[in-house]
Amino acid sequence: MHTYQNNSPQAAARIVALTMLVDGHLCRSELDVMARMSAHVQLGLQPNELHEIVRTLCADLHAVSPLTWEPSGLAPATLAAILMEIDDPQLRAKLFDICVAVTAADKHMAEGEKVMLAAASELWELSLNPTTVGQRNSETGAAHV
Repeated sequence: MHTYQNNSPQAAARIVALTMLVDGHLCRSELDVMARMSAHVQLGLQPNELHEIVRTLCADLHAVSPLTWEPSGLAPATLAAILMEIDDPQLRAKLFDICVAVTAADKHMAEGEKVMLAAASELWELSLNPTTVGQRNSETGAAHV
């Protein structure tokens, strides 16, 4: 698994990419939410850089399990290590908002998305409850879960 400098745009983008892929597929509504939010700008990336990070993450996940990759198969320690590459509280809050919007994009909260948000919420000490998710979605323009 690639490592990135703490709080770097690439480390942040990998978390968003993992959130987009954790349900086992990347859907158009997630990409649309990302575009509407100008997520690449919020993360300090050029548009093509986010796509490259998604590709790199896919390659990393494939290397972990070359035949298949199950979203729930990501080791908790690996997920924690990825999340802990972000230690800036403001960046954590921004990323959490983006991740909540991504998970709400298809109006279905998959088990892997629940695990991802719960892990981020716990490790980053951010509140995750239905009211908060609804408020965050209203602020970002994402669909409600």
